[in-house]
Amino acid sequence: MAATFSITPIGAFSDNYIWLLQQGARAVAVDPGEAAPLLGHLRTHGLQLEAILVTHHHADHCGGLADLKQAWPDATVYGPAGIAGVDIPLMEGDTVSLSMGEACVLAVPGHTLDHLAYRLDDALFCGDTLFAAGCGRLFEGTAAQMLSSLKKLAELPPQTKVYPAHEYTLSNLRFALAADPANPVLAMRLSRDQALRDRGQPTLPSTIALEKASNPFLRCDTAGIRQSLLAQGAQAGDDETAAFARLRAWKDVFRP
Repeated sequence: MAATFSITPIGAFSDNYIWLLQQGARAVAVDPGEAAPLLGHLRTHGLQLEAILVTHHHADHCGGLADLKQAWPDATVYGPAGIAGVDIPLMEGDTVSLSMGEACVLAVPGHTLDHLAYRLDDALFCGDTLFAAGCGRLFEGTAAQMLSSLKKLAELPPQTKVYPAHEYTLSNLRFALAADPANPVLAMRLSRDQALRDRGQPTLPSTIALEKASNPFLRCDTAGIRQSLLAQGAQAGDDETAAFARLRAWKDVFRP
């Protein structure tokens, strides 16, 4: 079902987005790494912060919680257990009741072991698990865990809008072109998204359909990417998890 609420990106740090869901005067924030930009937006637009959704424990996603709770003590904070400031810890299969609907909780470990994603109507807030044309680094989880998490997200309806927490699209697309050079979607996507950034606009949201067509980490078992991985030292008999691990390791050191 299409979302009946608005979703606004609020820039934080150099490339983070705090996603703000708004219906009427009520608002929900996702991954507030710092409080000041969000508090300014709430004041300017006369909004009431009812809840905060946190995807994982990295400071650029939850560092603003203390200041936000001081300013909005009645706002409920939802997220993984063990994060300071989380009022209600969540896990796979939980739901969060918000004024704009029910958010379904998905466990998506890989970038971190505690990583969650939230699906609300046709919007997916996936933190640092799935990026536009990319995925998060494996700081705590394994390649198998991240691949399983990405496959879980790829099974969502193709029209699902994807809201990652970083503006990494252009650098991800340059790597995708190196890994999957024969993919015709990538050049078109890079041209479009470069034009958006040149105008100072976000490249997000993406969609599950677009990611399945062009994100190399959702396509690591395709012939084109397999051929590129062979040139990077992969073995012809590598299974999909080994291919994914090789692709992620290549991205970690890739310089366009």
